[in-house]
Amino acid sequence: MIRIPTVVVQYASFPIRVSNALLRRRSRGWMALVCLLVLLVGCTAIPQPVPVPPARYAAAGRLVPPDLVFSLRDGAAIPARVWQAHGPERAVVLALHGFNDSRDAWESSAPNLAGQGVTLVAPDVRGFGGAPMRGGWAGSARLVADVREEAAQIEHEHPDVPLYLMGESMGGAILMALMADPFAPHVAGTILLAPAVWDLGWGADIPLDVLAKVFPKRLVTGRELPVHVVASDNRAALIRLYYDPLTLRETRLEALRGLVMLMRRAAHVAPHLHGPVLCLYGDQDQLVPPQAMAQVWRVLPAHVRLDLVTGGHHLLLRDRNGVAALNDIASWISHPERFLPSGGDLAAAAWMAQGAGERGTATGDPAWFLPARLDGAAAP
Repeated sequence: MIRIPTVVVQYASFPIRVSNALLRRRSRGWMALVCLLVLLVGCTAIPQPVPVPPARYAAAGRLVPPDLVFSLRDGAAIPARVWQAHGPERAVVLALHGFNDSRDAWESSAPNLAGQGVTLVAPDVRGFGGAPMRGGWAGSARLVADVREEAAQIEHEHPDVPLYLMGESMGGAILMALMADPFAPHVAGTILLAPAVWDLGWGADIPLDVLAKVFPKRLVTGRELPVHVVASDNRAALIRLYYDPLTLRETRLEALRGLVMLMRRAAHVAPHLHGPVLCLYGDQDQLVPPQAMAQVWRVLPAHVRLDLVTGGHHLLLRDRNGVAALNDIASWISHPERFLPSGGDLAAAAWMAQGAGERGTATGDPAWFLPARLDGAAAP
């Protein structure tokens, strides 16, 4: 029997207790070096084959063809899925997925929004899914430029319909970089779902910089590291994520380095976001630490709406109670001045006032993490 108790995203952290802040930051750098050396021993340059699901999960391994292809100015063809609004179109959302994910990230949530008159367009981010440079890292500037072009094309195809940008994890970090630009596009709003924001501090990423330059194409899975975290409590969604042929299961060192740099950039530009913004975060998120999110929430512009999703994991919309976050999003799009249906705005204010983000959910400070490895899927 194949056992798939859950699908997890691998994560490594090292509790470090140092009274002096400078020593703590240096310790993080040394622990990161140890971690990366362990990873390098087990890394490879040969991708592993796509896992074949057992018969009972055959649907989880389906490849859904794109509904449209964005043709960008540099010649790149970016595939995308589209969920068309039912009835009159009230809004269009350009949705960006997270690291190693794909355009299929919105399969469970997009139909709900479509039923409320919201069209969702979900492209593969360059380097992921079926987009060019699969497995590589195109650079933050290129990723931001891609979104700018895609948004312009959608506006041309949907004139007089409000355009919203929505990004999950890495996708949220890309949108933060875009919307902090002085020449950010004029959109109706930006929705950030557990955006990947984390400045690891001085020296922590130096080992990764070195290894990524020496071995940029080397693949790491995170299997070599001892600590696992769950990205969602929805087993069906995670099984689909694991067996989806568009999902990346190994990570090039150059891509991991690019993600870390993007996370730092997103954290730094947070005070400069333009336009209406709704930022959601789950209090059970085990990938973006509460300390990192609280630090960003403290410096966001006053006009940004905060939404703490009680019981929410990193993949908020794919959780079993993902409808709570979806209803908040739909309500904010229709009536941005109202309180959120879930009470998440009030929960966010209480969470920040109580200093929950400063204490975190675990002892010690996480010194390093490796997003990427989806490991184990299966049925009871």
